[in-house]
Amino acid sequence: MPADLSPLIAATAQWLTRAYPSDGGAMDSALCEAQARQAVTVAAWLRYPSPMDAALVSVAGPGGSARLDWVSGADGTAAGDDPDTYAWRTWVDEVVASWAACLLSAPALAAAAVAALAGSPEADAPAVEFRRLVTPDARDRRAAALLRHPDLLAPVAELHHERLLDRLKPGPELTA
Repeated sequence: MPADLSPLIAATAQWLTRAYPSDGGAMDSALCEAQARQAVTVAAWLRYPSPMDAALVSVAGPGGSARLDWVSGADGTAAGDDPDTYAWRTWVDEVVASWAACLLSAPALAAAAVAALAGSPEADAPAVEFRRLVTPDARDRRAAALLRHPDLLAPVAELHHERLLDRLKPGPELTA
């Protein structure tokens, strides 16, 4: 994975797990985070397929979580809170979060997205696997019940759903 996408992936996955938290213990929270991180990673690699794309987003910035907070009803920064506590929210990418929400709520779409990455340098790395995203077991589903609930994710997923479908269409690769 291009190192430039690491902060974007971490922040966007954190936003998803805070907006749609696990209601279980530490193990369920870890499983929920793993699923969010896998979905965000696939979405980020699709959105920023080249090193130049990754470099541009690291310079320009991904946009932040303000609109996502508003659409989802998630808690943003509270008045009077220390801004440094919420600085990570500036690294949240709305399109990547929307695409990840689509992938989490539609297993067939998640499989198509992972398949679309076949042959990319990132996806061909030996340690890369997306089992928890593509074929979650019963424990994964329980741990991420809110994170995978299509009705709850709909406001976020619908923001950029069509763009994801366009990106997954066969044809020449386009940059985001």
